[in-house]
Amino acid sequence: MDRIYFDNNATTPLDPAVCETMLPYLQERFGNPSSGHRDGEQALFGITNARKQVATLLNCQPKRILFTSGGTEANNTAIWSAVSAFPEKKHIVSSVVEHASVLKPLEFLQQRFGYKIDLLPVSRDGALDLQLLAETIGPDTILVSLMAANNESGVVWPLAEIGALCREKNVLFHCDAVQLVGKAPIDLNTLPVDYFSVAAHKFHGPKGVGALYVKRTAPFTPFIMGASQEMGHRAGTENVAGIVGLGKACELAAEHLESGIFNILDLRNRLQERFLTGIDDTIVNGAAQPRLPNTLNVSFKSCASGAMVQELDERGIAVSAHSACHSGDLDPSHVLRAMQVPETHIHGTLRISLSRFNTIDEVDELCEALPAIVAKSRQGVAV
Repeated sequence: MDRIYFDNNATTPLDPAVCETMLPYLQERFGNPSSGHRDGEQALFGITNARKQVATLLNCQPKRILFTSGGTEANNTAIWSAVSAFPEKKHIVSSVVEHASVLKPLEFLQQRFGYKIDLLPVSRDGALDLQLLAETIGPDTILVSLMAANNESGVVWPLAEIGALCREKNVLFHCDAVQLVGKAPIDLNTLPVDYFSVAAHKFHGPKGVGALYVKRTAPFTPFIMGASQEMGHRAGTENVAGIVGLGKACELAAEHLESGIFNILDLRNRLQERFLTGIDDTIVNGAAQPRLPNTLNVSFKSCASGAMVQELDERGIAVSAHSACHSGDLDPSHVLRAMQVPETHIHGTLRISLSRFNTIDEVDELCEALPAIVAKSRQGVAV
């Protein structure tokens, strides 16, 4: 059975062109990029070229790009760099809807070292209060760490305004942009951000590789120490094939960006309209805010999301209830709780996230299947 995949915020299918670009670095170009012979030089060329490709997509200097094992390491490295640079300060500002790779390090700093961590709330539509952010930043604040776009709701925050506020307050700004890259134009030459996290597998690259942009004036302390790879910023023999794949994924994202945004947005809006008109008591979470064009977070009254996900899976359609990091947790996610999704709807939430590989026929198949699944779920859930 051909499967339909609508869980692209968890991970995306590897673009065949990315796979093709990676294969030589898994086979004949296997050298260690730190070696001085031809085999090493071939591997080093792949890394150098990939760094340029990432920098082109983000519009920054290649030397500002540090390759990592993914978004989690990038986020941890940014936080570690900031706190290491200002040991006399003990205050960090973030939000309640951040990814665990930000929330867990902050929780560790709070519990182990006594840092004051302020997690800003969000509105019912997932918006951030910039006035509250300004009021929360104080003389002891080291860092503001806020995501670009939420992995569950798809709500996009105003990075330029947040960055300008951080500049005005003279605090560092880290942005977890894992969900934004490849889905919207990015210009780090003008965006006031100090650290910017990227993960390849969110835009048709390989898993296990990512990048961290570090502004020239931002402090940096290696998170992984050892030899002098990555210009002395990250020790360990590089994942050459993965890095090459990330670079190719960035090149393809740039090529598809403009047309892809409109195509995916049309599909997302088609789903949204069909759900709102065809299924009673349906709520689209974050609809009043700017959202990622590929993301639809929808709640159905008196339903059980786990049962709906399973029923769709049996029909060959993959969606999720919330972040893949918490897929085994049947309780509503911290994002939905923070957005105050009504108790009547919160347990019946689905996250549908598309990619450029999805088609209108696949969207229509989900639209045709879901009303009966919602009705079935409602029969088994007490109102």
